Amino acid sequence: MFYVYVIKNSQNGKIYIGQTSNLEKRLKRHNNKLSNKRKSFTQKNKGSGEWILVYKEEFKERKDALKREKELKSFQGRKFLRDKILGP
Repeated sequence: MFYVYVIKNSQNGKIYIGQTSNLEKRLKRHNNKLSNKRKSFTQKNKGSGEWILVYKEEFKERKDALKREKELKSFQGRKFLRDKILGP
């Protein structure tokens, strides 16, 4: 299984959209509970807040997850997230 997910920083409200085959491990990596070789967007913008999973979708194929990730990162996708998931 592959997942497209949206996480939100509990301190500064920033959001991140990504895809992975192991959601639990990826969330730990975003929250610095697993080592990373380089600083990512989520590590640079973490502050003292935690990244919290606010939305996910499951896919059988990675290509479908990548397509949906791209859709959610578009203007219409971010509007969908704001209106339906994240609120005003």
